[in-house]
Amino acid sequence: MRRRREQEAVTDRKVYWVVPHDSKWQVKHSRRVLFEHVLKAVAVAEGRRVAKANAPSQLKVMREDGTIEFESTYGHDPYPPEG
Repeated sequence: MRRRREQEAVTDRKVYWVVPHDSKWQVKHSRRVLFEHVLKAVAVAEGRRVAKANAPSQLKVMREDGTIEFESTYGHDPYPPEG
């Protein structure tokens, strides 16, 4: 039962992305572009604001090479890091 609740919590979490696109940075959710900024730092700040306002959620920030730079979780995290 606990595992099912944890799986539901993960699937219920909204995921927002900050991704590079044509020399700009986009904040996306469900393939929709919510915001576009010239500076990555501004896009990350906007992504954090939206993700926090819509918790439980997660923000994933990509590098220009397409790898994930970092992720942040807002609201209940069923898998918090140890320590």
